[in-house]
Amino acid sequence: MLPFAKMNGAGNSILVVDERGRTPALTGPMARALCHGPLAFEQMMVLSDPASPGVDAAVRIFNTDGSRAGACGNGTRCVGWFMAETGAGPDVSLDVDGTAVSCHRDGPLAFTVDMGAPHFGWRDIPLREAADTLQVDLGDALDGTGLQAPAAVSMGNPHLVFFVVDAAAIDLPALGPRFERHPMLPDRANVSFAEVRGQDEIVLRVWERGAGATLACGSAACATLAAAALRGLTRRTAQVHLPGGVLRIAWRADGHIVMTGPVALEHRGRLDPATGAIAPW
Repeated sequence: MLPFAKMNGAGNSILVVDERGRTPALTGPMARALCHGPLAFEQMMVLSDPASPGVDAAVRIFNTDGSRAGACGNGTRCVGWFMAETGAGPDVSLDVDGTAVSCHRDGPLAFTVDMGAPHFGWRDIPLREAADTLQVDLGDALDGTGLQAPAAVSMGNPHLVFFVVDAAAIDLPALGPRFERHPMLPDRANVSFAEVRGQDEIVLRVWERGAGATLACGSAACATLAAAALRGLTRRTAQVHLPGGVLRIAWRADGHIVMTGPVALEHRGRLDPATGAIAPW
């Protein structure tokens, strides 16, 4: 059976499962089945043995619909906690679907993740065709919504960021799916609605690709800060308020974005991935 920790990062529900020392076996259909049971999660972070020297673990990320995610900042903080509790030091190096990610423990339940550099090239996001990625033309999809053209950003996964006057007024269940699957986005997108309250403060609500409405999305917070800074709406450091908590986002001079935030353990155990059976740790 596989050790697991049911956790959350600023309210973002995370399941960390440890396949290290074993042949990787967890799949998308298994993730889709597990997410509706007692281990219900928004992202499942699966650890396996690294293929490269100097890396502490490889990580695969699954959404609730069984699809793969390329990044999950809140989940990465949970992985940092799990590895620290199982023998790693305060600094952890991870291979997240081929991308090098580092995580540092700042306190018992606080971690900082280097999320890498944001990308604004239309092919990097990707978009279906060339476009101004700070003002993406979505055609008549905006009609009747009161929304302005969003920014598009890649943080290892695709993001659309709408800047709005009042994030709380957004009908997230209606607008999130509409833009997640817009034809301009061949790989779908995480959809954010950002209310800028000052040069260093943003209120954010997020519809996550493959998971739906979420209490927090770390990569979306990073994408939003980058888009806001390039539009001249904020500085390069801000507190991002999400329904589940506050993340501190900083876009460093070297181009990388770092995210600092909390984690919380809900419970631990062992999992039989084939049957979904759970046993004590």
